Amino acid sequence: MKAAVYYETGAPDVFRYEDVPDPTVGATDILISVEAVSIEGGDTLNRLGGAMNARPHIVGYQCAGVVVALGDEVSGFAVGDRAVTVGVDGSHAALRSVPESFAWKIPDTLATDEAACVPVPFATASDCLFEFGHLVAAETALIHAGAGGVGIAAIQLAKRAGARVFATASSDDRLERLRAFGLDEGINYRDKDFVAEARRLTDGRGIDVIVDSVGGATLQSSIKALAYRGRCVSVGDAGRAPAEHLDISTMRGNNQSFSGYFLGAELALYPRAHALVATLLEDIARGELQVVIDRAFPLAEAAGAHAYIESRQAFGRVVLIP
Repeated sequence: MKAAVYYETGAPDVFRYEDVPDPTVGATDILISVEAVSIEGGDTLNRLGGAMNARPHIVGYQCAGVVVALGDEVSGFAVGDRAVTVGVDGSHAALRSVPESFAWKIPDTLATDEAACVPVPFATASDCLFEFGHLVAAETALIHAGAGGVGIAAIQLAKRAGARVFATASSDDRLERLRAFGLDEGINYRDKDFVAEARRLTDGRGIDVIVDSVGGATLQSSIKALAYRGRCVSVGDAGRAPAEHLDISTMRGNNQSFSGYFLGAELALYPRAHALVATLLEDIARGELQVVIDRAFPLAEAAGAHAYIESRQAFGRVVLIP
């Protein structure tokens, strides 16, 4: 099969488009012919300097396509079904094999490329807001990197839950576009200190739930922006800054909470997370939530797609088409 691979981590130009062996299919696995690859933030970070399970390495968490083969113990899929899949790696390829517990049938009314963009960002956003952030109606939620996949999903979910929704982004234009998805208060982090602005917009109270996918120094500032009994959920390091030692000395007196979140662990350990993704797919198929695809690149142009994401021009998801 064809795949976008690399032999060492680094800038986007490490990608090579090559023939590699087809993946094997275990007893509990499904094999899909990939029709769309959603490039996740973790994909770019892994390509930049993450672990490589093989050389050449095929990066990628998430993709969707048509089932072409099944393991003997698979019971939930049939050849010909459309499926969206999640895994540690292997999405940037023409074929992908995963356990059926990391795959979901695509609803009939949902396009395959849109389905490819659902499990990681939407389930991550939902769990950060509700399972770990305990967001309820009339509270405030601040979503960092609002124009990204997790950001756009979180804005919609928080608004649907009745929250007052804040988000950060790198331009006023991006923030204005986010209003169509439920954004109430936008903060351009290039022009304004988001902590001061969040407190100004809440009359000094601060934010109830903050979803921080940026990390680094931003994470410390997120803690400073919390309201009394506020909850901060750390979900990534998109800012690519080194991890910092956090000062949490103010949290105890304000009865605040801090959580880390990783969807992969939830999918591996709790059936609840698998059911959550299935529900979100149905919600999107019904039009209750929206997937935003900025643009599509051929799989052979994976380097260009990753470079485009890292230029911070994308609004929503960037997909690859084998």
